[in-house]
Amino acid sequence: MRPTHVRHHPGAHRPRRAALPAVALAATAAFLAPASAQAAPACPDAGSAAQPVEVAQLPDWVESVIVDAQGRMFVTAYFTGRVYRIDAPGSTPVALTGDIGANGGIVVRADGSLLVGTGNDIAHSLTGDAFPTSRLLEVDPDSGAVRTYASGLGGIDGVALAPDGTVYTTTVGGRNIGRVTPDGRVDPAWARVPQPNGIAVAPGGSEVYVIQTTVAPGLYRIAADDPAHPRRWVSPGPADALALPDGLTLDSRGRPLVATHAAGQIWRVEDGALCAVQSGMYLSTQITYGHGTQGFSAGKLYRAGVNGKIYEIPAGYDPSAG
Repeated sequence: MRPTHVRHHPGAHRPRRAALPAVALAATAAFLAPASAQAAPACPDAGSAAQPVEVAQLPDWVESVIVDAQGRMFVTAYFTGRVYRIDAPGSTPVALTGDIGANGGIVVRADGSLLVGTGNDIAHSLTGDAFPTSRLLEVDPDSGAVRTYASGLGGIDGVALAPDGTVYTTTVGGRNIGRVTPDGRVDPAWARVPQPNGIAVAPGGSEVYVIQTTVAPGLYRIAADDPAHPRRWVSPGPADALALPDGLTLDSRGRPLVATHAAGQIWRVEDGALCAVQSGMYLSTQITYGHGTQGFSAGKLYRAGVNGKIYEIPAGYDPSAG
């Protein structure tokens, strides 16, 4: 699909009331957090005992975060709809775009450009299955120029990129998993999982992993060649029924790591069960590994959250990641 230019209209994409479910989610998570903390046992090889270190802060809810090959971090801001760039730990975040409605997931393509999801608000999220009108935007990581990469998707929360360039998206208020092929074909209902949120693609692209956030939280596996039959892979224990798992990434061994709101833990899937890489990190939205040799460098695990703070998680250090 040939990209087309998009005009910026600050504030036009998402009325304030559209953020109410997100605020309610954060309030609920804060209320439930003490009851569900420490539910998953610590991972046996969680690494350093050093405490998380704050490396950046934005004046907004950070919805998603990713690091490019140069070690630069990019984040989507929920309320302002902006994409920010942070060049190194401790440096001031720079607003790369205005309000483009980019309040969902973000990934880096092989050519270095960014893909960001729009429509992660109440109107698009709850109606996205029936009326898929949200766009996946391509953003230049240096100039901030914005183009439409694909349209006709449900309100986009999670975004994942397969090795062959296929893009997968989730709509947390519905059931549909969207797919965009490298040649521009859009399928807004490629697969279905209840309340799909975080999403990642297995090494090699053979499976897609999807988090179900509410009602019966868990992690699903979807075979790329059999999307009609998602399989529930891992479920939290009873104490974490209200954990509100959110973002998802993979370590160097292909093991999923999951950010949680109410459990206050970063989980890892270990032999079909969950263990905690880190505890005490409430209202987390996404985790990602660094890349390259400078800035947010390879091997380091970073966590973003509702409070706009981004932390390095020493316990999640993986020297082969990134």
